[in-house]
Amino acid sequence: MAAPIVVVDYHKGNLLSVVRGLSEVGGEASISDDPAVIAGASGIVLPGVGSFEDAMSYMNESGQADAVREAVGRGVPFLGICLGLQLLFERGDERTDGKLHGASDPERWVDGLGVLRGSATRLRSGRLKVPHVGWDQIHLSAHGQACPLFRGVPEGANVYFTHSYALDDDVEDKVVATRTHYVRSFASSVWSDNVYGVQFHPEKSSATGLRILTNYVDIVRGGAR
Repeated sequence: MAAPIVVVDYHKGNLLSVVRGLSEVGGEASISDDPAVIAGASGIVLPGVGSFEDAMSYMNESGQADAVREAVGRGVPFLGICLGLQLLFERGDERTDGKLHGASDPERWVDGLGVLRGSATRLRSGRLKVPHVGWDQIHLSAHGQACPLFRGVPEGANVYFTHSYALDDDVEDKVVATRTHYVRSFASSVWSDNVYGVQFHPEKSSATGLRILTNYVDIVRGGAR
């Protein structure tokens, strides 16, 4: 790789597990909060820590958001993990105050990166526990079966989730690579050209997660598109 994979640091948690996962499968990865370093990376991983509003506030103020959009526009392979997947989309309703706003409340939405169309919303259930924490299945769409990130990953594989928000029904079917059924059926991974995102944590998902990280490193190296 001409430059390392950069794990974006927006100052909201421990990112070392993602770096360790990438290193374990042979990737060269580093952590940076510098927009110039992010823009010059061979691959960009946006991890899943913090809240939608907090993350976007820091990324916008620091210049990280523009750096990510510019790099994605040039074709740099991008992987969003958990919240990092949600931030790819146009908007989310996870506010810093933690309040659940009504559907018509103008204060409900926070703008995301807007790389993909759709929104991320709260999982709501009176029967099942939220947050959704633990092992659950991913079901591959036809699009997902062709996705290089899921090469060698079987239908119905179990991966590790921890989240209270998920992509909503306004996400376009053409980008949905996998779905998971918990509270509602939601897109648990997406793929569009050089943009990949997963709601689960591959760095915590045992052999399946390592397979996915291996595939991402191969994509960055040009071994798969």
